[in-house]
Amino acid sequence: ASIEYSDLLEVIKALKTLKAEVDADVQSDPDYMENKFTTSDGFQIGYYVSNGKSTWYIRLEKYGSDNTLFFKSFDDIEISMENAKNKINEYKNQQ
Repeated sequence: ASIEYSDLLEVIKALKTLKAEVDADVQSDPDYMENKFTTSDGFQIGYYVSNGKSTWYIRLEKYGSDNTLFFKSFDDIEISMENAKNKINEYKNQQ
């Protein structure tokens, strides 16, 4: 999967907002709730709340199956996005 650099920056901003909302969503104890950010080309990042806990995920493409990655914690997903940004910056600086 791929993501445009400007979309990646928007995803990183959205992660901060989602992180600020996750605790309140878990405390509201819904049967099921999703909170996500979606880019114009269908890349999604977010979490769902079920059974009193949150699960973070990335959906790589709008269509198809086997395109969703689940993460054990917010930190794992945040590190992944920052690593992607840093790698793109590294490539840009080599040119």
